[in-house]
Amino acid sequence: MPNHAKVDVVVIGAGPAGTVAASYLKKQGYDVTILEKEKFPRFQIGESLLPCCMEHLDESGLLEAVIPKNFQKKTGAAFMRGENRCEFFFSEQFTKGWTWTWQVKRADFDLTLAEATRAKGVAVNFECEVLNVTCSKDKQIVDYKDIDGNKFTIEAKFIIDSSGYGRVLPRLFDLSKPSAFSPRGAIFAHLEDKNRTEKASNNIFVHSFDDNKSWIWAIPFSDGSTSVGVVGNREKIEEMAENGGEKYKNFIREFEDLKGRFKSSKLKWEPKHILGYSVGVKQMYGEGFVLSGNSTEFLDPIFSSGVTFATASGLLSAKMTHKHLQGETVDWKKEYEDVVQGGINVFRSYVSGWYTGDFQTIVFAQQINEEIKNQICSVLAGYVWDQSNPFVKKHDTILSTLAKVIKMKESPKADL
Repeated sequence: MPNHAKVDVVVIGAGPAGTVAASYLKKQGYDVTILEKEKFPRFQIGESLLPCCMEHLDESGLLEAVIPKNFQKKTGAAFMRGENRCEFFFSEQFTKGWTWTWQVKRADFDLTLAEATRAKGVAVNFECEVLNVTCSKDKQIVDYKDIDGNKFTIEAKFIIDSSGYGRVLPRLFDLSKPSAFSPRGAIFAHLEDKNRTEKASNNIFVHSFDDNKSWIWAIPFSDGSTSVGVVGNREKIEEMAENGGEKYKNFIREFEDLKGRFKSSKLKWEPKHILGYSVGVKQMYGEGFVLSGNSTEFLDPIFSSGVTFATASGLLSAKMTHKHLQGETVDWKKEYEDVVQGGINVFRSYVSGWYTGDFQTIVFAQQINEEIKNQICSVLAGYVWDQSNPFVKKHDTILSTLAKVIKMKESPKADL
């Protein structure tokens, strides 16, 4: 690499947001360079995709590279609470779109996207840490170093920050802001899954417990293993992580609702945990740059929205960058931030509804209206920009209102 290079666009981060953005811009004829701090393959949480992200992979030209990998097909999601169970099948959703997606080991998935992006002619540089960024109207300067400590400078017309949890520009430009959600954490591992049924292979399974404050995910992979995680308040996760995650191991093996599925399962690696993952930003753009993926905002893993927001914002950021570089005026607030934030706000309502119990009241009702179920299913499939869906358009009030109606209807006093 030359010590001082010039390109059209620098993308920070080689995860799904960065590779979707870079691949799309390369298709438009731009010279694009990706700077990625880590070495791939690397572990990353967020293993259950949503159907909506398949559209983003397709439009950016990356879908064809993923298909031959034969990742585990995902056709729906199942929610459990004690004896209550509700399954959503993406083939029955309200919005017309993809009816399936994948469950992926992110190390393999992200590497596949990065390699496919490089094959398109994008310079993908691993183990390169961004040190400083200077932005202006026409010229952006990025200083970085490689794994050997050699320092480089790259000049670009525009920067897309897709650095995920690294949040490079939010840190450098003081753009981060706290999340409104209570501090939570997650502890997880990959386990062998010899007791998996065929039905359990095509869904993500979510078990709610502890009065909706905590939950377990089970995400099956095509190699016969399964990702199993517990999400709860910070204190619960810290306690489960003590002594090498001993309490976590015992909990998932003995948790009654899992019915012994992992009773004798061996862990593929020792449990990992993360704390306080919810975070936001003051703004998603600035002079010479735009944020995408988890560099914008991360809510909660409950509805597996992370990769979908990464690919959606990555694609839209690339489209707006293309428009900007063509000399057209871009209203970054209206055309980008408001659009991305609109989808985030929909999922924010559903995350809040999960932890207040309103979501469970609806899906575990004695009888759920099929039309309502299909409309909720489209949200769970990631189609959170479809304003024809009342569960998108009225997201901020519809869950609590419907939950109140159901509670009144199912109350013993209702029959008096």
